[in-house]
Amino acid sequence: MKTQVIVLNGGSSAGKSGIARCLQAVLPDPWPAFGIDTLVEAAPASMRASDAGIAFAADGGVSVGPQFRTLEAAWTEGIAAMARAGARIILDEVFLGGADSQQRWRRALGDLGVLWVGVRCDAAVAAGRELARGDRVIGMAAAQADLVHRGVVYDVEVDTARAESIDCARTIAAHVG
Repeated sequence: MKTQVIVLNGGSSAGKSGIARCLQAVLPDPWPAFGIDTLVEAAPASMRASDAGIAFAADGGVSVGPQFRTLEAAWTEGIAAMARAGARIILDEVFLGGADSQQRWRRALGDLGVLWVGVRCDAAVAAGRELARGDRVIGMAAAQADLVHRGVVYDVEVDTARAESIDCARTIAAHVG
């Protein structure tokens, strides 16, 4: 089956966005990239500081409320609709719910050709990147490094602590049908 969606799942600062940009450079067709950060940034500021929306704790924890889940469900269906309309999509995700998060995407993407990619990064390496970036809550990378992979099934996995983004992208591209 032709790959229509590449789902990159990994914790904060694991290197997903860099891999997505490299995939756009190495894949022959245009692949727009979207990420959960896009949705978070598009949400009203009031949702980024409420129990009903999405909140980032001082220790790096993330809590997601019902209003954000409603927006997220619409987002998921919208991404799936774009792929069904012919766009080939790279999705930069953080499966805070592990296998449950993947199941939500599986339901939405249903009949589409999906390549599930685990983007792994040692927690200490991700924490160092997080600190260097200066735009993340300290502790988020370490908290998410393993959590997001629990129970998730992948077609291919890459490790950004051991390989550069371009090499990871080439590995992934070799699996794209």
